[in-house]
Amino acid sequence: MTQIRAAITALGGYVPPDILSNADFEQMVDTTDAWIKSRTGIETRHILKGEGLGTSDMAVEAVKQLCIKRKIEPNDIDLLICATVTPDHQFPATANIITDKLGAKKAWGFDVGAACSGFIYALNVGAQFIETGKHKKVVVVGADKMSSIMDYTDRATCILFGDGAGAVLLEPTTEAFGIMDAILKSDGHGRHFLHQKAGGSVKPASAETVSNREHFVFQDGQPVFKAAVVGMAEVSAEIMEKNKLTADDIAWLVPHQANLRIIDATARRMGIGNDKVMINIQKYGNTTAGTIPLCLSDWEGRLKTGDNLILAAFGGGFTWGAVYLRWAYTA
Repeated sequence: MTQIRAAITALGGYVPPDILSNADFEQMVDTTDAWIKSRTGIETRHILKGEGLGTSDMAVEAVKQLCIKRKIEPNDIDLLICATVTPDHQFPATANIITDKLGAKKAWGFDVGAACSGFIYALNVGAQFIETGKHKKVVVVGADKMSSIMDYTDRATCILFGDGAGAVLLEPTTEAFGIMDAILKSDGHGRHFLHQKAGGSVKPASAETVSNREHFVFQDGQPVFKAAVVGMAEVSAEIMEKNKLTADDIAWLVPHQANLRIIDATARRMGIGNDKVMINIQKYGNTTAGTIPLCLSDWEGRLKTGDNLILAAFGGGFTWGAVYLRWAYTA
């Protein structure tokens, strides 16, 4: 029986026009441009401004771009999965709002919440709908409006995050391309170190939670950094070993853009040089579920048919994992 794989056949990316620079943060909190760049690698990040604009609006722009490149209409999409931790609303799913705004009348959809690992989680889920033969065109979106849950008086977190969206189209192939393997992991104990304190069913919104600023991102930096370094590096090496890949076999590492030091540690563990690592953290900061598809979109012109890619991420929860895929087209 012929094996069907899910191949990425088109990409789209979007970041809003307004930019928040390190110089801006020097006026907001006790920090400096030099300190931010040395600790994180970030120089600027894009922020979505405007009344009534949310995560879905950025996602729509990314998917529109993807449709134009692939010469398809929104009504050609069978399924849309949105990875996000900043949904437009608690319900309905942001994926459903995206399909409505696109006019994708034949698509159904749902959201995946796995923080910064959300995109690779959703990518693996979407691939399975292709591999079973149930669907022919699945769109996977990673999008977050992190500015909506950011405390801009907390210098430990506010400098890290930006807003953005990226999207990929998955289609079936019987050739040796597409998503070849995935290793996904989680450890719920990590929730103590990176979470949003209030707004869920355990601690619903109240006047007290708002006044206590508990609807913003909380992060205990050191435990998160240590776990991310180990998690991303080890799972990337693990998927290479499992698939008998050497450093020479890898064309690109596509890492989650949380911190340049974490990215460097992952590349070293894999034995690859910086010339094989996609990095755009300096422009966008950490866009959470948006970082990996935005990297792919930025680097699309350098990707070639048959390139071996390792996608790796680590996020709150904790969640982490890696995806091995063979690229299906030369742009």
